[in-house]
Amino acid sequence: MTAAQPVFVLVRPQMGENIGAAARAMWNFGLDRMRLVAPRDGWPNPRAVALASGAGRLLDNAGIHATTAEAVADCDYVFATTARPRGLTKPVVTPEQAMTETRALLAEGRRVAVLFGPERAGLENDDIARANAIVNVPVNPDFASLNLGQCVLLSAYEWRRQTADILPERLELAGADPASQIEVEKLAEHYEERLSEAGFFFPETKAPGMKIALRNMWSRMPLTRPDVQILHGVLRQLTRARSRGE
Repeated sequence: MTAAQPVFVLVRPQMGENIGAAARAMWNFGLDRMRLVAPRDGWPNPRAVALASGAGRLLDNAGIHATTAEAVADCDYVFATTARPRGLTKPVVTPEQAMTETRALLAEGRRVAVLFGPERAGLENDDIARANAIVNVPVNPDFASLNLGQCVLLSAYEWRRQTADILPERLELAGADPASQIEVEKLAEHYEERLSEAGFFFPETKAPGMKIALRNMWSRMPLTRPDVQILHGVLRQLTRARSRGE
């Protein structure tokens, strides 16, 4: 893993299962720096290992601290995640904004931490007072409670989304080659010819526009070579059936 990444600090986590789920979420998105502040059930915790599901190395290397102040002592900038207003004057950002700022800070050589509170009530004001900014997830105001693992996953996802080379959209062709322009052209001609024989282009005055619309439809479709072969075969079979009067 790259050294330029934020530290995720779980403050007084109550359940080993949630620590493990948080580790798994972090590792899913390429983060491996975890710190724990006074875990309720002590450490190490076998329940955390069970839920980490392959991300046990994060737990093995996690830093254990007695207080939040100790956990973030070497950090230059700290975000605190909370779903509730706390009466503290601080910048409030979304997870997306927080990770954008994190990336910029890390690029300057600064160390960044993100605090996540315990499951029952979240971070206390004493924890948040040590942060430079608050991360607020835009959840349903009538049900704002997020599981610890979910909150970690949201932040980790935003980190990965902004740092990985991810295409906005891609087509999985399952090993098939895309159809060439000439193959799509021949398919369009085949259908146009057979549809003309069947009297599809009616009335005649609308035929040119209908043909253009069909050509446009074929060009929009991400066809593979097997797709083209199947569509040719479908039309041939329909034509044979029609000629037999079926």
